[in-house]
Amino acid sequence: MAAARLCTAAGCGPAPAPLPPQAPPPRSHFRPRPLAARARAARGREGGRGRVEGGGGSRRASLARCGGSPAPGVSAPPSPPPGPRPRLARALTCAGGARGLLLALGHVPGIVMVTPRCVRKCSPCFRQRAPLPGSLGMLRAVRGGVRLLLPARGGGAVEGWGGPAPSPAPAPLTPFCLPPQRCLQRRLLQQVPPPATPPAVGRWLLACSGAVAGAVVLGGVTRLTESGLSMVDWHLVKEMKPPRTQQEWEAEFQKYQQFPEFKILNHDMTLTEFKFIWYMEYSHRMWGRVVGLAYILPATYFWRKGWLSRPMKGCVLALCGLVCFQGLLGWYMVKSGLEEKPDSYDIPRVSQYRLAAHLGSALVLYSASLWTGLSLLLPQHKLPETQQLLRLRQFAHGTTALIFLTALSGAFVAGLDAGLVYNSFPKMGERWIPDDLLAFSPMLRNMFENPTTVQFDHRVLGIASVTAVTALYLFSRKIPLPHRTRMAVTSLLAVACMQVGLGISTLLLYVPTPLAATHQSGSLALLSMALWLMSELRRVPK
Repeated sequence: MAAARLCTAAGCGPAPAPLPPQAPPPRSHFRPRPLAARARAARGREGGRGRVEGGGGSRRASLARCGGSPAPGVSAPPSPPPGPRPRLARALTCAGGARGLLLALGHVPGIVMVTPRCVRKCSPCFRQRAPLPGSLGMLRAVRGGVRLLLPARGGGAVEGWGGPAPSPAPAPLTPFCLPPQRCLQRRLLQQVPPPATPPAVGRWLLACSGAVAGAVVLGGVTRLTESGLSMVDWHLVKEMKPPRTQQEWEAEFQKYQQFPEFKILNHDMTLTEFKFIWYMEYSHRMWGRVVGLAYILPATYFWRKGWLSRPMKGCVLALCGLVCFQGLLGWYMVKSGLEEKPDSYDIPRVSQYRLAAHLGSALVLYSASLWTGLSLLLPQHKLPETQQLLRLRQFAHGTTALIFLTALSGAFVAGLDAGLVYNSFPKMGERWIPDDLLAFSPMLRNMFENPTTVQFDHRVLGIASVTAVTALYLFSRKIPLPHRTRMAVTSLLAVACMQVGLGISTLLLYVPTPLAATHQSGSLALLSMALWLMSELRRVPK
């Protein structure tokens, strides 16, 4: 242990203690005399300060500082006495083409490793001086290439600082050349696997995805009951305390009466009815605050405990930022329904564009949390990389994107109340394609502002989604898959059929609130099954 802390560079502390001389190693362990002679001459010119000469006779590289303080209970070695200096081992030539000389100390047991400064700075093992595989004795930096000294076969010894010969004599150090710098760094890092993320992080992310799903469902119920515009103010902390006395409720009701929804739609509303819609919006906003705390507080705890790897830290920061953005986007959406429109007598509602953005960001947050949690908890299948499996994986990705797009189109249906027109299936009225499908000008406005076109698009996307899921299931039957993956495919098909049935029933029954809320929850369930299948089919990193 004390030998591993020795340092011979200038200014690095006391030099090693004198050691007894040892028998010289066999002649086969050294390079031709001219190169060794030049090395000894250069060492003599440097005054025994521990400098070695590189290839070409002009480059010099001082031995790197060992760094750190001596281990507890180990006294610092005294300065080397005058006399015989350490013998230089043979010069090495590595794959990179660099040449150099190594200082082989006879009293160093095991392996002596010499590595360039760039590797020593870049590699975490070298920077932290952590123990590496193979009982590495000490690190040194020279210019050009990577060198490793291994104990030679047979007896012999390497000359030390001088004195009586030790008993027993250590084995000599035989030079051994390693691959270039990047190859060495990659191999060493592969031997030391990165710390695994604890399962608690994966369970936390799954719980957060469930909380986001609850917020989406509660927001849909709030939209269906026309409760989203009942709270006309937004305060992060102040509005957390609901009205308690009769005077506070009347003051809140009077603020609501000043906005278009009461003047046009709810002009005969009583205070009791107002309390119901107010509590609906209040519960949705408070649930959003709970979701934010569920992300931020555990993330802070896991960060301080050191349970998050570097990529996971970036993922957690993105999720927490998306939660904060989701709250601001929700208030921005509500403001669109509180604006006065003197020339319009339509029912006041929030902008369908902002509603779609609010729902879309919630779906992204939910999908990212669920995907990351499943990736951390579910072990990966080592499936053979065949052409059929590659096509199945691509098919699953495309189907998931189609399901996400279908769920997002539902926001435009809800924002324009498009479910209240053409309550028939499979035809829209008496036609397959209604007459007012392209009634607005320019034509692109019909995709987002015409209720007939919005419902037609949602129907087409829904039918396309269930068709793609069915084709995905039939194609997967031709490929041997693990039991868990097979369960994911079957569950995806079952939820897709259930979702289509809920959508048709909601349309034919003129959008009842419980059934419509269940249909919206079904979209999250369908998206969850698709993400589960993608997680089962993901590639195993080599």
